[in-house]
Amino acid sequence: MKITLLTGRTFNYAEALGYDIKVVKSPRASKLILKIDNKERIPVLTIPRYCSSKRALEFVRSNQGWIDSCLEKLPQIRKFQNGEQISLFGKTYTIRHMPKARAGVFFDGDSVCVSGGKEFLHRRLRDFIKEQAQKKFYQASQRLAAKIGCRVNDVCIKDTKSRWGSCSNRNNINYNWRISLAPDYVIRYLIAHEVAHLRHPDHSEEFWNCVAFLNPRCEKGRAWLKEHGKELYIYE
Repeated sequence: MKITLLTGRTFNYAEALGYDIKVVKSPRASKLILKIDNKERIPVLTIPRYCSSKRALEFVRSNQGWIDSCLEKLPQIRKFQNGEQISLFGKTYTIRHMPKARAGVFFDGDSVCVSGGKEFLHRRLRDFIKEQAQKKFYQASQRLAAKIGCRVNDVCIKDTKSRWGSCSNRNNINYNWRISLAPDYVIRYLIAHEVAHLRHPDHSEEFWNCVAFLNPRCEKGRAWLKEHGKELYIYE
């Protein structure tokens, strides 16, 4: 990947390092930062405004072991399959492919049924999950917001690379659709987290107190997401 340096020249980091890496030049960054993009499955290097390519390369190379370890731990990407058991909104369902059914995607007891051709199963189920998430998360967000005297204007379900949620200054909340696959207490934590941002846009002590007020089990959900969140990215 190429980035333009302050001198106007370009430098190919992928070529110099021998593997793909996403490079982000940020005037707000105060230091070099490395992280893993769970969705794209590549390392991401954030570079401060005044940083030479030589220093950036040395930084990446000195962290090569960490990068390799993180990439090796990422689970293999997969698609939803017939007969597979998945967690949806805190409940376990078995995926049933019903090619001749005419109801699209629907719940039937402990099963989530998907009609149509097998090749469309993953996409149809993913779209169904997003649709259900928008409805459920909107209602849950509004209920919690009312407890702190706030209101949610809208909820959008997105396919973000690493963020589980975000809250805008217009009281709009975005959620990553994959959080629908997490345990119920994790979903509740994330919703409480984003709703708390309606009143506290930062991560101050007051913010975390608000999260705890909205969700007393927030620490358990937060810990699970930190340890297991990347596992939800097995689904594209």
